[in-house]
Amino acid sequence: MASHKIMRKIISSSLSPKPVGPYNQAVLVDRTVYLSGVLGMDIKSQKLVEGGAAAEARQALINMGHILKEAGSDYDKVVKATILLNNINDFAGVNEVYKEFFTENYPARSTYQVGKLPVGAQIEIEAIAVTGEVETISML
Repeated sequence: MASHKIMRKIISSSLSPKPVGPYNQAVLVDRTVYLSGVLGMDIKSQKLVEGGAAAEARQALINMGHILKEAGSDYDKVVKATILLNNINDFAGVNEVYKEFFTENYPARSTYQVGKLPVGAQIEIEAIAVTGEVETISML
C-alpha cells in the first residue's frame, strides 16, 4: 500500500497582527484551515481596538478575513467557529457584528464565556475552514 504525504502549510498574513504567543495564525492541512484564536487587535498599533466587545469582534473578523485569504479560503468556507467572550452579556452585540461577515449558510458555532483572555481582550474567535470549490447543500 503506497502512502502519500499530507501537506501541512503554515499560514501567516502580514495584514493581520502576529500571534501573542508561540503559535501560528493558521495551519493548512490538506484542504482544511485551522485558524488560531484571533483578537481584535489593530495591525498598526498592535493593540486592541477601543469600543468594547462588538468593536473587537469586528476587528477580529477583519483580521480573520486576511488570514483566510492568505490560506486560499474566505468567510463562506468557514465550517466551524468558536467565540470566546470575557462576558456572555456581550453575546447579542457580537452576534450583530458576526452577521455582517457571515450572511448565509452560517458555519457551526460555539460561544463560551471564559475566565480571562490574552492581553485583556473582550473576545477571541477561532475557526476551521476549507479551501477549494465548495458546494453547500441545505437540508432545511
